Amino acid sequence: MQRKAMNDLVTWKNKKNRKPLLLYGARQVGKTYLVKEFAKEYFKDIIYVNFETNNIVGKIINEDISPKYIIKNLEIVFNKKINKDTTLIFFDEIQKNTRALTSLKYFYEEAPEYYVIGAGSLLGVHINKKEFSFPVGKVEFLTIYPLSFDEFLINTNNDLLLNSIKECFKTNTQLSSLLHLQALNLYYDYLAIGGMPEVVKEFINSNSSVSAIDYQKAIIEAYKSDITKYSDVTLAHKIIATFDSIPVQLAKENKKFQYKLVQKGGTSSIFGDSIDWLVNAGIASKCIKTKVGIPLKMYEELESFKLYMNDVGLLTNLSEFPIYLIKNREAVNEVMIGMLTENYVASCFKYNGLNLNYWKNDSDSELDFILQSEKGLIIPVEVKSSNHTKSRSLNNYIKEYNPKYGIRISSKNFGFKNNIKSVPLYAVFCINAHNLDID
Repeated sequence: MQRKAMNDLVTWKNKKNRKPLLLYGARQVGKTYLVKEFAKEYFKDIIYVNFETNNIVGKIINEDISPKYIIKNLEIVFNKKINKDTTLIFFDEIQKNTRALTSLKYFYEEAPEYYVIGAGSLLGVHINKKEFSFPVGKVEFLTIYPLSFDEFLINTNNDLLLNSIKECFKTNTQLSSLLHLQALNLYYDYLAIGGMPEVVKEFINSNSSVSAIDYQKAIIEAYKSDITKYSDVTLAHKIIATFDSIPVQLAKENKKFQYKLVQKGGTSSIFGDSIDWLVNAGIASKCIKTKVGIPLKMYEELESFKLYMNDVGLLTNLSEFPIYLIKNREAVNEVMIGMLTENYVASCFKYNGLNLNYWKNDSDSELDFILQSEKGLIIPVEVKSSNHTKSRSLNNYIKEYNPKYGIRISSKNFGFKNNIKSVPLYAVFCINAHNLDID
């Protein structure tokens, strides 16, 4: 599968002052596949070590973590020469071996000429443990997410449509009505499928969203298995309960996370660690309420947040949402489809490196998202799941704060009217901190 992150790996490879690279990301987002494809295309050889299965290399590194010792023994174990210019060393599931993670520090200090990548499905969970030794300042980071919608278009052979969407976003010109409907239908497919590589692959091979459901279920079960495997029994029950509550949390009119919906009498002190676990594992993301100010980060109200899944297809499956209803605009419940739509937008923003924040005033006006541009512009965003685009909250915000412009995301075509930029649902991937700064 074609992934945009390949460009990030190439950029890392070509850096003069390169550090070892650590890849974050939830299980089955394609980290291992991506690095192996990277090695195939840009290196002559790869030394691949999976610390879940390779006990021999684990024992070697436990003896001595100096790069010279590790490289010498890797050459013996794999019976091949490691060339500093043409060999990639890939430590997979690196969180299983604390010493291997620490060794990255010494690769940076003593052997920076070697190409070293580490990855782990639950790396974010493990490095937040007190007993975990982490090479602060000695490594670079790259987070791998599920396929974004534009990657979905590329891998379903819709490159020309993708280019047209990008051009229309840039120029605020409308996509032709035929292409607009085609793009919307692909977006609805993405709501059902999401971006997990194996799910997308099955969808492409079978040309059926129904056959991909079993793959989604398997991933959800794998997540729950990890939760049970890598946390104590008491915490595991809380994490799974929190995870299972996400559809209920997002189906409410007020989508603020409520602990009492996880368990009667639930509080942040009981379930706070569970939420942190899901976030650190790359399964979910927080969208935090904020006041209006620059930078938004300094005005966040940390106790008020919404919790989104990092893959909308998994949310669709976890919600047991009938996928045929996604395209049936007459039969679908707007609140329920709105849940998926808002989660989709949140994931698009997350993939593009935008911080997730929302705004609510003292009355009943609430904006789904509020974004900050590279130059510090604060841009309000309202999300609609259909073409019904009355925007009372957005209009109230504009009257109160007079932003340079606002964004309305809906099933309507591109446009710019009354200081509101209309962005179709299929074009949300175009929004990033840089192009929020329009002239």
